[in-house]
This record gives sequence, C-alpha cells and structure tokens, in this order.
Amino acid sequence: MSGPSTYDPKTGIEKWLDARLPIIRLAHDSFVSYPTPRNLNYFWTFGAILTFCLVTQIVTGIVLAMHYVPSIDHAFASVQRIERDVPYGWLIQNIHAVGASMFFLAVYIHMFRGLYYGSYKAPREVLWILGCVIYLLMVGTAFLGYTLPWGQMSFWGATVITNILGAVPVVGEPIKQWLMGGFSIDNPTLNRFFSLHYLLPFVIFGVTILHVWALHVSGQNNPAGVDVKSADDTVPFTPYATVKDLFALAVFLLMFAVFVFYMPDALGHADNYIPGNPLVTPPEIVPEWYLLPFYAILRAITFNIGPIDSKLGGVIAMFGAIAVLFVLPWLDTSKVRSMRYRPWAQRFFLVFVVACFALGWCGGQNPAKAVYQAGDYSQVVTYKAADGTEATRTFAAHTPEELAIAVRAWEQDNPGAEGKAAAVVEPFKFTVETFSQLLTAYYFAFFLIILPVLGLRETPRRVPDTIAKAVLDGSKAAAE
Repeated sequence: MSGPSTYDPKTGIEKWLDARLPIIRLAHDSFVSYPTPRNLNYFWTFGAILTFCLVTQIVTGIVLAMHYVPSIDHAFASVQRIERDVPYGWLIQNIHAVGASMFFLAVYIHMFRGLYYGSYKAPREVLWILGCVIYLLMVGTAFLGYTLPWGQMSFWGATVITNILGAVPVVGEPIKQWLMGGFSIDNPTLNRFFSLHYLLPFVIFGVTILHVWALHVSGQNNPAGVDVKSADDTVPFTPYATVKDLFALAVFLLMFAVFVFYMPDALGHADNYIPGNPLVTPPEIVPEWYLLPFYAILRAITFNIGPIDSKLGGVIAMFGAIAVLFVLPWLDTSKVRSMRYRPWAQRFFLVFVVACFALGWCGGQNPAKAVYQAGDYSQVVTYKAADGTEATRTFAAHTPEELAIAVRAWEQDNPGAEGKAAAVVEPFKFTVETFSQLLTAYYFAFFLIILPVLGLRETPRRVPDTIAKAVLDGSKAAAE
C-alpha cells in the first residue's frame, strides 16, 4: 500500500543510524508520508484515540501498582490510601478508572465504524481478527481490574465470573480452581487477578503493533469502500490525517476531563465503595456498563437447549457473541464493502445498534422487571360480613408487593372479618428477560442470517469508480 520509501536521511547521524537501525525511516513511512485515502471522515480518528487510551492506561496502571496491595485484607484500604494520601493519587486513580470507560467507548465506536463500512472484508480479514483479539483481551483486562478495589461489586463480580467458568464441561472446574488458587475466592485469587491485570495490557500493546502492521500491509479502508487506484486517491498522512487526529483527540480529551474532574464516579457503582463482604450479597450484581450487553445475553438463556442446560447455554451465548465477530469476514456475502451503498443493510444495521444499546440497558435491570404491563395484579378475598353472610372484595395494584400491602391494610382495618384469599391473577407482562431474549436472537440473526442473505439478495447502489471521483465530483456519494 505504502510503496517505496520516500525517506531521505540528511545528516551524517541519520545516515549512520539508517544503515544500522532504520527506525526513523519506519516512523517516516508509517506516520508522515504514508498514503491515506483522501475521503476519511472523523470515525477514522478513533485509532489514534485508542492508542492514546492504551498508553494512558499502562502509564497510570504502573504508578497505581506501586501503591496497591493485592491482599483481601488491605486491597480496599490501599485504594483509599491512593486517593487520599498519595500525592496526586486521586488524579491518577480517576484517570485510570474513567480511562477504562473511555477506552471502551472509543473501541465500540471503532467497531461499529468497521461494521458499517465493511472494514472486515478482504483483504483486511487478519486486520479485523487482530482487532477482535484486542477487544477480547480488553474485556478480560477490564474484568480483572474491576475486581482489584475489592469492594462489594468487585468481590461478587469475581464470584459470579469464576462460577460461570465452572459451567464449562470437563475443563471448566480445573480452570476455575486454578484461577481462584483454591476452592473459594481468597488471597491467591486476588494475587492472580492482579498479576494478570498487570500483564495483559502489555499483551494488548503487542497485538496492537501487529494490528497496525496489518493495516499498513493491506491499506486503510475508507467510507466509499473503494480500493486506492492512483495517487489522486490519497494524501500524505502528515499533515492531513495528523491534524484531524489531533483535533478529534482534543475534543475527546475535553469529555475525558469532564468525567475525571467533575464526575469520576458516575460510570461506576456505589456498592464498590463498601468493602467486599462474602456474608452480604448486593441486591443486584452487575458488571461495568461496557460489559452489560454480554451480561444480558448471559442471563437471556433461561431454558435448556437439548442436552445443554441453561447455565452452560448462557455461557456459550455470551462467548459466542464475541466469537461470531471473528468469522464475520466470511459471513457477509456482499461484494460491496460499504453499507453507504446498501440501503437495506443500513436499516438492519441501525436496528442492530439499537439492539446493542437495549441489551446494555437490560443487563443493568432485574430480569423480572416489567418493560410493559397490561392491567394490574388482582386478588379476590371472600370473607364473612357482620350479618353472617359471605361477601367478596376485589383488590388491584400495579405490583405484587403493592397488592399484598393493600390486602394487609384492609385486614387490619377489619379485624373481625375472616377472609379467604383467592390466587393472585397476574396481568400480561413483557419482562426484561423476554426483551433480552428477543434482542439476543436479533444479535445473532444479524450476523448469521441477515448479512449472508442480504449479500445474496440486495441490489446495492452504484459505487464510484475511484475515491477521487467520490470526493471531487460533488456527487451524492461525496455528500453522504
């Protein structure tokens, strides 16, 4: 994609170094003269933003590790000490905690962009797969980091996830016991989590280098999805893409700073400021917001699938939601990369994005909560009246709890009435659990059915012959 090197060393030191270690030539060819499609929009700036987030997490994580104590007796206190006693510890801890959320926000936008513009299609399959590997490593790193403060959500989140691993046949229980360092969550567990959380960011950094390498081999995709035909289709990376990346990063940093300085705890859970207690279970055990869609998919499988019980089925569905991304390049059968020219694909993709947001909402709710309820709960109580005759009274309320309170209140106001309550009549309810199941079905249908069928049946709009034509001729494609 980049072609022959255009780097020309001027000084004697540059020539000497270039003959022995051409690192300046590599930087010049990768970030200065690298030919970039001229129609890239601001969705392509999230690669630079993600690089910034990764470096920020590694640097702040190293500093925090100098003061953190991986012990169940001292972990919670050490985090509080970092925030209160370590010079600028409050700032470093806030940057690290908020940075995790910002990292996932940027990576989700990056992934949705790749899905919409077909960045997973040939010849970029390896580039896409490496991106999926990075995302999977991010999920693991984020979960391990969430457990380290050892608050209530940290402890119970670790308990839930390790029990999920135990549901995997044959290998699940040994892996669970190895990860916990025994038969229960204890000091060895926290030590393992801390060690892995420290290690994985450097693994992510290594895979990111491979990701960038693959990008420079196959070349960048672009909104038109058209391959570069000539030099007219490209501009040098610097200053054109560099300036755009820096401006987008500055805007991103403004949002980052708002959360760090004004709302550092807005994206976390209040229960994590309570020390972890194995004797007190929180009312709702939920992960961080960026993992809620997968948590909703896990809880959506409440039924057995043949020989697979519901618990194992939920684990398979949760990991399958990520695994399907790895094979996406071979599932989408369309010969047109960008959904910009695929009207039906655009509609289904919009529904897919809404479904992902809705799954995130479902993951933070009680599965029994009613999304929609037609009517009220009702109960008929038969009792003896003062004259000895039998009479009935009907109670109605929006929730079972309110109904029980109404019945008890009436019994207290009428102590002489001996009543016999009939069964509670439940109204029609569309619950979070049912909603999650429908959304999960659409999530998998989008990849396994909709994209393959659309690729064979949909008639796309005409794609421009070259990138330059789409940008310079003032056509409709350039306006979109």
